[in-house]
Amino acid sequence: MSCKKAIIVSAPSGAGKTTIVRYLLSQISQLSFSVSACSRPPRPNEKHGENYYFLSIPDFKRRIENNDFLEWEEVYQNMFYGTLKDDVERLWSLGKTIIFDVDVKGGLSLKTHFGKDGLAMFISPPSLESLSERLRLRATESDESIQKRLDKAEKEMTYKSQFDVILLNDDLKQCKEEALTVVNRFIEG
Repeated sequence: MSCKKAIIVSAPSGAGKTTIVRYLLSQISQLSFSVSACSRPPRPNEKHGENYYFLSIPDFKRRIENNDFLEWEEVYQNMFYGTLKDDVERLWSLGKTIIFDVDVKGGLSLKTHFGKDGLAMFISPPSLESLSERLRLRATESDESIQKRLDKAEKEMTYKSQFDVILLNDDLKQCKEEALTVVNRFIEG
C-alpha cells in the first residue's frame, strides 16, 4: 500500500463535502486530514490547526511568495485558501493517506499535482435550489454572502466531469456509503 496517496474531496459550498470527509475519517484509520490554510476569520467553534490554519492576509501572501503552498487560491477578494507543503509531508511521514476537503479549483489543482496517486471526488448537490436551502439553514452568513456562494457554485458545477468520481448527495447515507466504497478501493489498489 502506497503511503503517498491522496483523496481529494471537492464540492460547491454546502454540498456536503465536509460531512463526507468527517465520515470517511471516522471509518478509515489509514486516513489523515490535511488542514488547509485560509485568510478568513474563524467561525464559531473553529480552531486554529484543527479546522484551518488561520493566517492574516499579509502572512498568507508572504507564504505564497516563499512557495510554501502545494496549491492556493484567492477564492473571493482577499480570502485565500491553500494547502501547505510541509503539512502534506508531515502526514506522509506518518504513513498516512491524506484526505483533502477543498474547493473545486483547489481540487483540480491537487488532482493534477498528484496524478495517479490522487483520487478526486466531486460531491454534487441535487440542485442549486437545494444548495441554497442548505446554505440558508446553516445560518452562518449574510444573504449577500450566500448569493456569492451560489453564483460560484453554478460555475463550479461545470467542472464536475473533470473529477475521477462524481457522487450525488441527495441521500446522505447512500452518498457516505458510496464514498467509503470508492475510497477503500483506491487505498487498497
